[in-house]
Amino acid sequence: MPQITKDNVLEILGKKILPGKSATINLNMAKLYTTTSVEVPVIIERSKNPGPVVLITAGIHGDELNGVEIVRQIISKEINKPKCGTTICIPVVNVFGFLNMAREFPDGRDLNRMFPGTKNGSLAGRFAFQFVQEILPIADFCLDFHTGGASRFNVAQIRVKKGDKHSIELANIFKAPFTIVSTTITKSYRETCSKMGIPILLFEGGKSQDSNKEIAKQGVEGTMRILDHLDMLKSRFELPDAHAEPILIENTTWMRAKYSGLLHLKVPCGKFVEKGEYIGTITDPYGKFRHKIKSRNQGYIINVNEAPIVYQGDAIFHISTASKVTDE
Repeated sequence: MPQITKDNVLEILGKKILPGKSATINLNMAKLYTTTSVEVPVIIERSKNPGPVVLITAGIHGDELNGVEIVRQIISKEINKPKCGTTICIPVVNVFGFLNMAREFPDGRDLNRMFPGTKNGSLAGRFAFQFVQEILPIADFCLDFHTGGASRFNVAQIRVKKGDKHSIELANIFKAPFTIVSTTITKSYRETCSKMGIPILLFEGGKSQDSNKEIAKQGVEGTMRILDHLDMLKSRFELPDAHAEPILIENTTWMRAKYSGLLHLKVPCGKFVEKGEYIGTITDPYGKFRHKIKSRNQGYIINVNEAPIVYQGDAIFHISTASKVTDE
C-alpha cells in the first residue's frame, strides 16, 4: 500500500520519493500479444512542504481526448508542481484504449464499471484492482476528467451526488459553467472513491475522439482554482476569473429523434432554450422530408448529439428541467 512516512517520504509503486523531488514511475498494466509491456506513466511532483496528495486522472475511457489534453496542459505548464503537498498526474489511465482509440479495454469491458476490481478477474478488473491497491489509497483528493461518449458533446460540467454538500462546495470552487446532480454509477471510479472516503470531482466536457480548446481551458482553470483552494498553487500563477457562478442542475430529460435521417443542429450546447423553441432539423438524403425539432420544455441544453445521421429513438438533446420527468 502507498504511504507517506513520518519523515515525509512518499512510498508508491515500490519507489521512494523524497520531499521536493519529481518522478515518473511506470505502472505495469499488462502485455501485448508480442509480450511487449504496456505501462501507464504516473507523474509525481512533490513540494518540500507537507500537504495534501491530489490525484489527477484522465483517459479512463481511452478515446476521451479532452481529459488527456487537460492533464497534459497541467503538466506542461507546471501547474502540477505544488507549493505544498504532492500531485500525482496520470494523463492516460487506459493506455490500451488510447492506443486503439477505443472506450473499452481489449477484453471489451468498460474500466469505469470494473472498480474496485479483482485480483484474478478480467484484464480490466485486474488493472482496476492494481490501481485501487497501489495508487488510490494515498490520495486525499481526486480530480477525474471525462468527455461525452460517441458523438454526444457535453457542456463543461462537474457531476455531484445528490445531497453531497461538500462536493457542491468544491464544484463552486472549480467553477465549471454547470454543476449536474447525477447518480453515482455502480462499480465506477467515482463510487469507489466515495466508499473509501476520498473526495472526488468528476469533470465532463466535449466528446470522444475530439479535442476542444474551450473545454480544455475550463478543465485547466478549474484545476488551478482547486489547487489554490488547497494552498497548493504556486504564487507565480495568476488565478483565472470565472465569468459566473456555476448553474446547478438537479433534473434533466432526454429528447429523442422521432424520425431517422440527417441531423442538423440549430442551437449550441449550453444554451438556455424556451419551450417550443426551434433547436434542430431531421431530413432525408433526398430533399423530400424535413422535420423541425422543437424543445419540449424550458431549460439549458447540457448535451447534444453531433452525429450527422441518427436513427429513430436516438438521444439527441439533453435538457435541464424544473422538476423530475420521464424520458420519452
